Amino acid sequence: MTTTETMRALLRSHGITNLRHWGRGVDLDAFSPDKPAPALYASLTRPIQLYVGRVAVEKNIEGFLKTGHPGSKVVVGDGPARGELEQTYPEAHFIGMLSGDALAGAYAGADVFVFPSRTDTFGLVIIEALASGTPVAAYPVAGPIDICTDRVACLDDDLDRAIAQALTRRPEDCLALARHYSWRRSAEQFLDALVDSAEDAPLAA
Repeated sequence: MTTTETMRALLRSHGITNLRHWGRGVDLDAFSPDKPAPALYASLTRPIQLYVGRVAVEKNIEGFLKTGHPGSKVVVGDGPARGELEQTYPEAHFIGMLSGDALAGAYAGADVFVFPSRTDTFGLVIIEALASGTPVAAYPVAGPIDICTDRVACLDDDLDRAIAQALTRRPEDCLALARHYSWRRSAEQFLDALVDSAEDAPLAA
């Protein structure tokens, strides 16, 4: 069971063909555009550019923090690279780990969600952002290319350009795409794959 067409293509290239699609989901009640933004946002210069996730080298957060688009950069999360990044980029706002309504509000109050990783295979945070009505800026790599469409994101090797273009996307289009990633739909895909496998299995002697 695989989450994306990119991963299925990789597995097929290794001779693995018994594949079933099993997508991921987002809680559409927990993440929505009407969640109240953190109090911090009221004092920040717009547009607010948001990263959410583990603060580690492999997430390429520095690729985001190096961008020059006007506005404010906010990093939600914690991890081993946080201390060094805070020292190197003092103009960015590191607000640590959030959960529940506080996390949902951080997404909903941002103007663009920036996903700088080049190595993730999916990126649940992308669909959390979309469910919050927040467009996505990312590199054109596995994960973003499997989830995002041009209506909700800009995928570009120049992350500054991706941010600028993503800011023109409409929140209602983001929310419409996120609705395709409900946990109910994910569960149904899982169950369908189990039924298919059972039907294909040989009868016991």
